[in-house]
Amino acid sequence: MDQDLANEPATQAAPSGRGGSAKTKAFWRRIRQPLAQSRFVKNAIASLFAQFVRFVRLTNRVVDGSARFSGGAYAQFEPGIIALWHGQHLLTPAYYPKRKPLVAMVSRSADAELNALMLEKFGIEAVRGSGGRENARHLDKGGAKALIALKKSLVAGKNVAMIADIPHGTPRDAGLGIVLLARLSGRPLLPVAITTSRRKVLEKSWDKTTINLPFGRSSIVIGAPIFVPSDADEAEMERKRLEITTALNAATAEAYRLVDGPR
Repeated sequence: MDQDLANEPATQAAPSGRGGSAKTKAFWRRIRQPLAQSRFVKNAIASLFAQFVRFVRLTNRVVDGSARFSGGAYAQFEPGIIALWHGQHLLTPAYYPKRKPLVAMVSRSADAELNALMLEKFGIEAVRGSGGRENARHLDKGGAKALIALKKSLVAGKNVAMIADIPHGTPRDAGLGIVLLARLSGRPLLPVAITTSRRKVLEKSWDKTTINLPFGRSSIVIGAPIFVPSDADEAEMERKRLEITTALNAATAEAYRLVDGPR
């Protein structure tokens, strides 16, 4: 009987703990979807992201040898198409000059909505679509509309920014969508890389997303402009796709070298 009494509290406590845990999970499942759909919650998260990116910018000294988005040798190529890699683009809004018009293409996926909201915090206009297709002749309706919007922005004298590689495709390998925009607009592609000396690479993410951290050094590299002829055929488009791929990878390597030193 003493043994039974000794076991009784544990026997009674176990169901209570399991029930509490189950109730917590059930509660979270009920509120998770409304939270994900809440404009207020999304704006709050986007604001936090924007403040973090600004903090990273403020606490990372730009090293000698870095490029500038405004003035200098690149002014003659504006408006231009800023080409970036997936997962390496997160600092761009904080380093792009204030009050200088910029329109950025952002994926239409639900996950990318936070990215679009964050861009708004920096005064950057977001165009929703996906332009990094493998076959530029078969853009989906949304991607085609986004490219048209970006072309109109370039005609209006605004720079545009576009991710070069295809979402969930081969990382750091440009699609034809960005090459098509250059051909249609006649404006140059500008390969851009921005990084910091302190960073965390999410190795398990498909694009090896880089989380840049404060209290280090930063660098900006802008490669030589790449023009795509208006009469470029499929073979020439492929050559230009390979050219922007090589240029972006070279810019990324140089940005790392500037902050990390020779290895």
